[in-house]
Amino acid sequence: MQTRRDMLSHSAKVAGMLAAIGMLPMHALAQAPGYNSAAFDAKTIAEVMKALGGSAPAESKDVTITAPDIAENGAVVPVGAATALPGVKRILVLVEKNPAVLSAMYDVTDAVEANFSTRVKMGQSSNVYAVAMMADGKALFAQKEVKVTLGGCGG
Repeated sequence: MQTRRDMLSHSAKVAGMLAAIGMLPMHALAQAPGYNSAAFDAKTIAEVMKALGGSAPAESKDVTITAPDIAENGAVVPVGAATALPGVKRILVLVEKNPAVLSAMYDVTDAVEANFSTRVKMGQSSNVYAVAMMADGKALFAQKEVKVTLGGCGG
């Protein structure tokens, strides 16, 4: 009977042989092509907009955001962003007080309805923004304050 120790030893030998002949990848791609790391690493809304090549966003009633007034668990806060405006190229979900402000980014084409839902992690109570970036370079937003009772980032 083969023991667990024998099996692990055998697996390590096989992995070593595969690495020696170049059959194991040196690293795996964790980012999709076109991933904008500067935008996702940004600490402020202005930095996000600069990294994405957008202008300063202006508030608009044509952009809507749905989120709870009070989130019981900051680890899974449901957020929705939508607009019916023509010419939308991108929808963003931003959480102002998160370590990385940009939580989600959706590219929109004419064949897609600009209506997205996701769950974000929030470490503390904060304003949450839905930003619609338009084809003409304008950026429009809606905001909502979400109070978090149990932080999602280790709280």
